[in-house]
Amino acid sequence: MTHFLTKNVISSFLLALAGLSIACSGNSLKEGSNSNDELPNIVLIFTDDQGYGDLGVFGAQGYQTPHLDQMAREGTQFTNFHVANAVCSASRASILTGCYSNRLGIFGALSHQSEHGLNPNEETIAEIVKPLGYATALFGKWHLGHKDPFLPTRQGFDEFFGLPYSNDMWPYHPERPDFYPPLPLYENETVIDTLEDQSLLTTWYTEKAVDFIERKKEQPFFLYLAHSMPHVPLFVSGKFKGKSENGLYGDVIMEIDWSVGEVIKALRQNGLEENTLVIFTSDNGPWLSYGTHAGSTGGLKEGKGTSWEGGIRVPTLMKWPGKIPAAKVQDQAAMSIDLLPSIAHITGATLPEKPIDGKNIWPLITQEEGAVSPQKAYYIYYNRNELQAMIMGKWKLVFPHRYRSLPEGSTLPSDGSPIAYEMLSLEEMALYDLSEDREERNNVREQYPNVVKEMMALGDLAREDMGDALQDMPGKNLRPAGELSEKGD
Repeated sequence: MTHFLTKNVISSFLLALAGLSIACSGNSLKEGSNSNDELPNIVLIFTDDQGYGDLGVFGAQGYQTPHLDQMAREGTQFTNFHVANAVCSASRASILTGCYSNRLGIFGALSHQSEHGLNPNEETIAEIVKPLGYATALFGKWHLGHKDPFLPTRQGFDEFFGLPYSNDMWPYHPERPDFYPPLPLYENETVIDTLEDQSLLTTWYTEKAVDFIERKKEQPFFLYLAHSMPHVPLFVSGKFKGKSENGLYGDVIMEIDWSVGEVIKALRQNGLEENTLVIFTSDNGPWLSYGTHAGSTGGLKEGKGTSWEGGIRVPTLMKWPGKIPAAKVQDQAAMSIDLLPSIAHITGATLPEKPIDGKNIWPLITQEEGAVSPQKAYYIYYNRNELQAMIMGKWKLVFPHRYRSLPEGSTLPSDGSPIAYEMLSLEEMALYDLSEDREERNNVREQYPNVVKEMMALGDLAREDMGDALQDMPGKNLRPAGELSEKGD
C-alpha cells in the first residue's frame, strides 16, 4: 500500500498549500460567497448508452425532455461531439483523464472479475482541481476498477455513492445470470447494500447531488453525476413509470431529464447558477441489440460498440450563463478528451504530470470568433487497441476492420432481452464528409486523394505513438493500467 499512501499524503500536502495560497491571495474564496469573481463550480452529467437522438433538441420522439431543452436554450448544443471509445470503461477513462483509454491500458467494460483498473498514477479531473480547494464527488457509476486501490476515493473524489460497474452485471442478467454476483451499492469504500431492484437509482443519485450542492455551496466543487441509466436493465421510479409514449425507455429518459432539472434548480436556489459550468453528455451510443430498451442514434450509422457515428457521436450540452453563449449550436468536431484541459484552463488547475491527449477547446465552447480546434485529428480506437477510424475537421477516415451489426431484417425485442449481433467486415478504407454525410453513406475516398494522404500520415503517427492491433503495431507511448500488487492491495 506504500504507493497509495504516498499519493494520498502528497494530495493532502498540495491541498494544504493550495488553501494557504488562496487565503493569501487577493482573490480569496470568502466563506458563504461563491461569486463570479471566484473559482467556478463544475457539474459533469454523464449518462450511460444514451443515443444521439434521445433529447428533444436532438429529435427525440414519444417523450419530452423539457429541462434538457431549456439547458440548450440557455447554453450551447454540440452537434459534433464524440467520445473516444464506444464502450463503458474506456469512455469513462478518457473523459476523466483527458487521454485515449487505450493509452492507459483500459479497454472494453471491466467486470467483477477484473483485477485491474485506472492506474492510480493517472490524474483525473477531480485530482487536478482538488489542490485549488475544490470539493469533489461522484454519484453514480464508476466502472474503472472495483478493487479498493482503484475506487473513486483513491482518484480524487471526496465522496462516492453508486455502482462500481454496469448495472447489468448482476444475477438477473438475461444472458449470463450465473456469472455475476449480487450487485453492490457503495458509499465511499464500503458496500452498503446489494440491489435486487434498481428503480430508485436515478432518484438516489439526484438526491445525493442536490445535497452535495447545498453542503458545499460555500466552496468551489466538482460534481460528477454519472447515471447508470439508460443502460439496460432499465428501471424507473414511480414518478415517471408509464409517463412516456415511448415505453419504458422513454420513461427512463424523462426521469434523467427531471434529474438535470433538479440539479440546475439546486444551483439556482443556492445562488450558484451564474458561476457554474454544467456539461451534459453520454458515454456512447445506444445498445441497439436491446430493441425497444435501447435509444435512438438519430439516423446515425450503427451504435454502441462500434466506431461508426452512432457509436461515438453523443448528445452534448454545455451551460454557463455569461460565459457560454445561449441558444447556440457548435458543429465543429470536439471530443471528451478535451474536457479536462478545458476545465484546467477555466480553473487555473495544473495539467496532469503525464502527457495527455486532450486540448483546451474553451474558445470553441465559448464560440470565440475565428476559433478552430487545436487538434490535428481525433483517433477512434476499439477492441484491443485497434485504430478503426479517425476524424480531421469535417472528414472521417474509417480503416478496414470488423464490427458488429444487427442482422438485416431482424425483429427487435421488446422484453429487455437482446438479439445476437452479426459481424461484418469493412474491406476497404472509406472517407466520409461528415458535414454533408454524417450517416456515413457515401465513400468519397477516390474524390479526395490528398485528404486521404494527409489523414493516413497522421494515422501512421498515431500508430507509432499508441499502436494498432490491426497492423500488429505495439505503440511506443502506452502506459499500464493499475494492477493489484502481489500482497493483494
